[in-house]
Amino acid sequence: MAKMWQSRFQKEEDELVNQFNASILFDQRLFHEDIQGSRAHANMLAKQGIITKEDNALIQKGLQDIEWEIEAGKIHLDLRYEDIHMAVEEILTEKIGDAGKRLHTARSRNDQVAVDLKLYARKEMKEIRSLVIALLKTISSLAKNHLNTIMPGYTHLQRAQPITFAHWLMAYGAMLQRDAVRIDHLLEDMDTCPLGSGALAGTTYPIDRVQTAIALGFEGPMLNSLDGVSDRDYLLEALSDLSILMMHLSRFSEEIVAYCSWEFKFIELDDAYATGSSIMPQKKNPDICELVRGKTGRVYGDLMQMLTTMKGLPLAYNKDMQEDKESFFDAVDTVKIALEVFRPMLETMTVLAKNMERAAKKGFINATDMADYLTKKGMPFRDAYKVTGKAVAYAIEKDAGLNDLSLEELKDFSDLFEEDVYQAIDLLTCVNARQSLGGPSPKAVTEHIEEMDAWLEEQE
Repeated sequence: MAKMWQSRFQKEEDELVNQFNASILFDQRLFHEDIQGSRAHANMLAKQGIITKEDNALIQKGLQDIEWEIEAGKIHLDLRYEDIHMAVEEILTEKIGDAGKRLHTARSRNDQVAVDLKLYARKEMKEIRSLVIALLKTISSLAKNHLNTIMPGYTHLQRAQPITFAHWLMAYGAMLQRDAVRIDHLLEDMDTCPLGSGALAGTTYPIDRVQTAIALGFEGPMLNSLDGVSDRDYLLEALSDLSILMMHLSRFSEEIVAYCSWEFKFIELDDAYATGSSIMPQKKNPDICELVRGKTGRVYGDLMQMLTTMKGLPLAYNKDMQEDKESFFDAVDTVKIALEVFRPMLETMTVLAKNMERAAKKGFINATDMADYLTKKGMPFRDAYKVTGKAVAYAIEKDAGLNDLSLEELKDFSDLFEEDVYQAIDLLTCVNARQSLGGPSPKAVTEHIEEMDAWLEEQE
């Protein structure tokens, strides 16, 4: 099949060059957006008197038929076509004749692909945002059931201070809420339409770029035609947002992997969301979490590929920019399936609260509370810190916890210790007392959940 641009050339394109140059095998997923953009463009051409209403009617019907036929699998898009844009135009011309040849008036593939990809990115990022919202609802629901489930909080992967499972969950809730807000900012930033920029310098036809922008759901047109065809900032921002989102899911996954191990045994994944070993019959592996963790690097790679592609390009369009699609498609597909599988995995997991509590009773995670107890009795905090440190060292020698030391033993370290110290360093007291904003007390976590739930209701 001769290419649209073949008349300029003396020879046909080498078949190997055709395979290397063509993008139809991956950009065909843009067919909805390509047809959407073409219909808006044709309507504008007719309104401006650039094509006749009769030609526009044929174009609109032909494009609608092509969309249906591609959806139904009646049209096979392969290397006969260079890209999705040429495929749609050639098939349209076959269907309706000369009217199809007029569709590309006042338009270039450069602004055509720019608007197609922007429409696609907008649609997919909205879908990803919806998946993040669904995951946040699951986290909120789980947290409400575990406001009093005490567990150790960690720094340096060492037991540090007592928290609750709800507090831990809502930390990831806060991260994911920021991810959703970042996508909101992206959608606002990319709300301008490149269609009408032409190849790079606009057009001599009296087009109405505001009309096509509004018809395609944008706030308005991009204001510089060079920028219109060469801008991929929104893809870089989207890939950055997706990378941060995957980083959050990866950290979440890392802790679930650890908490599923026999060394922790805080969580038991449902059998439907785990796998086994080909040789070790006892194994139950958290493969979903491990894959999310692994695929995070893949999304990072998509971002780095795009940054590297764009970093040295002169204005305006360059064929290098064809490489924008596969990396973005890959990142979108990866993030979507990660979110889709993560939510039911959380919903079906079993929280082993007794194991969490047993772990919390070890590791002296109430040591800070003992120091605070002495401080409230009048001892300077740094002195209280040293006294408590000595008590911890003594308890380690005895293979005991701070709660296990007798009052007489504690008084060897300070006369300020009284019977009420045991209530002060009880784990439930330690958690309930941390009512500062953002803390692990049921009251503080409930306030966080309520704020998130109110925000989630606004997203409906």
